[in-house]
Parts: sequence; structure tokens; C-alpha cells
Amino acid sequence: MGRHYARIAFTPAVRAEQQRIGSLAHYARMAEAGREDDALTGAEAGFIAARDSLTMASVSETGWPYLQHRGGPPGFVRVLDARHIAFAELGGNRQHVSRGNLAGNDRVALFFMDYPNRRRLKLLGHARVVEDEPALLARLAPPGEAGQAEVGRAEAAIVIEVAGFEWNCPQHITPRYTAAEWAALAQG
Repeated sequence: MGRHYARIAFTPAVRAEQQRIGSLAHYARMAEAGREDDALTGAEAGFIAARDSLTMASVSETGWPYLQHRGGPPGFVRVLDARHIAFAELGGNRQHVSRGNLAGNDRVALFFMDYPNRRRLKLLGHARVVEDEPALLARLAPPGEAGQAEVGRAEAAIVIEVAGFEWNCPQHITPRYTAAEWAALAQG
């Protein structure tokens, strides 16, 4: 656990609850032993690049949390550098709840899951919507049928500055498999 993640997540109310249930000392030791620098390493970058989905939470101007699933081919989320990740904002149901929320509060929480291997990465950050950088949109657009980027489908990019992250306990992750993963398992 990175120290910065712990500073963000372990608010006074959280620490009070940890104290009440007896886990405060444990998490204080974990945070102290964690890295001060919450920059992404090769381990996080590789994990993110292998994912085909994520869940992103944002907060509305009325204080309500909102969860949004995002998916694409493995690698649709790109690690731009040790402090920034991004993905293409594609046309969907056009509700734009996440984008609207980001206009008032740029804080997001991302959940990256690897169900077969029972691993998850939680990431906290500050997100911005980028509409006017054609090179970035082209870089993030998913490949089309002929292998060409479908830039026209990328309405914008969501660029997230990493504030902190944590690898989370696998204890209660139920393994799940995509059709491709299941087929690979069946072949041996």
C-alpha cells in the first residue's frame, strides 16, 4: 500500500472504525512500510495493460457516488507515464453521467480486476476530459476491423492523474473467466 493512498483513504472516520474493530495498528504499519511515491511501476502498468474492463466511480454535485463500467480490448486503458493513465471516451448511451460529474469534481476511483488470478488494483486519481488533442484520441481509439484506429468513435479521452493506488487482498475474489480465457483453459 502506498503511503499517499493511505493518506487519502484512511480519513479520521475510517481510522476511528479501524480502531474500533482492532485493525488500526495493522494498517498503520502497512502504510508506513509502503512506498512514499505512488508512481506506477512496471507491475501496475502491465496489470492495467492486460485488463479488458474497469469500474470507475465519480461523485455527483449532490454528493451521490456513480459507478460506470468501461470496457474494450485488453490494453484499452493506456499508461501514458508513471503518473497518468487514459482511455478513449466512446459513444454509448449518451447519458454522460461520469463526464458531468467530472465537470464538478475531478476525483475518481478505479477498480481493475483480474478474476482468474484473483488480483485487483484500486487506483485513486484526478480525471479530466480531453476533446481537443487529435493525437491523443488517435492513440487511445480502439482498433477497427481492419486494424486501423477508429478515431471517429473516440469522442474524447479521459486522462487520469494517479493520486494513489493499492493492490488488494484476493481473499474474496471469485474466479471468473472470459470466453477466451475459458477456451484457453479447456485446451490445456
